[in-house]
Amino acid sequence: MISLDCPMPKLDFDVITLGHGSGGILTNQLLESGVFDLLKNPLLDEHHDGAMFEWSGRTAFSTDSYVISPIFFPGGNIGELAVNGTVNDLAMCGAVPKYLSLSFILEEGLTMKEFWEILVSIRRAAEKAGVSIVTGDTKVVERGKGDKIFINTSGLGHIHPQAHISTKNVRAGDKIIVSGAIATHGIAIMSVREGLEFETTLTSDSAPLNHTVKALLDEFGTDIHLLKDPTRGGVASVLNEVARDSRLGVNLFQQPIPVLEEVRGACELLGLDPLYVANEGVFMAFVPAGKAEEIVQKLRTLAYGQDAAVIGEVTTEHPKQVVLHSRIGGKRVVNMLVGEQLPRIC
Repeated sequence: MISLDCPMPKLDFDVITLGHGSGGILTNQLLESGVFDLLKNPLLDEHHDGAMFEWSGRTAFSTDSYVISPIFFPGGNIGELAVNGTVNDLAMCGAVPKYLSLSFILEEGLTMKEFWEILVSIRRAAEKAGVSIVTGDTKVVERGKGDKIFINTSGLGHIHPQAHISTKNVRAGDKIIVSGAIATHGIAIMSVREGLEFETTLTSDSAPLNHTVKALLDEFGTDIHLLKDPTRGGVASVLNEVARDSRLGVNLFQQPIPVLEEVRGACELLGLDPLYVANEGVFMAFVPAGKAEEIVQKLRTLAYGQDAAVIGEVTTEHPKQVVLHSRIGGKRVVNMLVGEQLPRIC
C-alpha cells in the first residue's frame, strides 16, 4: 500500500510513454514531479551528470541490476530490493554503505501508480539503510521490449577500519555461520508466480544487513574472515565458490540449517532444494572455531540475526568439495547449481 505520508502528486499522465525517455519536457516532468522531490538530498539536488564529493580511505564499490518478476511480491517490490541488494553487497565487503546511484529502464505502459509505489519503497529502504541516492538515469523502451521496470543500483562505502574480509583468510577449522532462515525470498516469489500459486503467509526476507554487519565488525573485527550474500544459487553455490577459491573442503550439517516450515513444505511441493533457493536478507560468515558461538549469540541480539546458527566447517578433507551430512547420518556431495532453478528472483 502507498503510505498517506507520500501521496502521489497530481500529474498530466497516468502511464509512462516513450516521450518520458526522450530527455525533453516529459522527462523533466517525470523527474521533477516525483524522483527528485521524493529522494532529495544536497548531492542529488545539484541535478548534475554525476555526484561530486570528498572521499578518501579504503573504499568498496558495487553494482547490480534487478529484473525480478513479478515486480511486486509478498513483503516488498523491485525498488526496495534494488536498494537492499547493493547495500548488502557493500556490507559483505565490510563496508559502511554511504552513496547509491539509481537507474531505471521503464517500459512504455508502466502506470504512474506502480512507479510511485516503487519510488516510495526506494526512499524508505534508503532511509532504513542510512544511504543517500545521489545520481541516476532514466530510460524508456517500447512496449513489449522490457518487463515494466528494470533497475540498476551502484554503491560506494568506506571499509570498516577493523574489516579484513577475503577468501584468502579462510582457514581449515573455520566455522560457517548463517544469519537466518534460508530460502525464504525465493519461495515468497514462487508463491505469487503465475501458474505456481499456493497458499502461504510467506514474505520476502529482503532487508538491509549493513547495520548488523557493522555491529559484528565493531566487536569482532578481523575474526570475521569472510562474509557472503547467498542470493542467486543460494547457500550451496556460495559454499562451492568458497571451496573452489580457497582450495579447501566444506562440511555442511543439515540438522542446524534454519528453514521455515512453510518454506520446507513449499520446497517439497515444488521439488526444490532449499540450499539452492535465493535469499535477500541472509548472510554467511566464516569465523574461527573458538569465536563461533560468541558471534552467533551476538547475532541473535541484532536485527535479522535471531535465527543465526553454525551450519558447517572448513576442512582439509575433500578439497574444493562441499559435503552435506544429513540428519540421518548419510553424506552426499552438494554441487554448484547448474542452470537456473528459480528464474528472475532478483
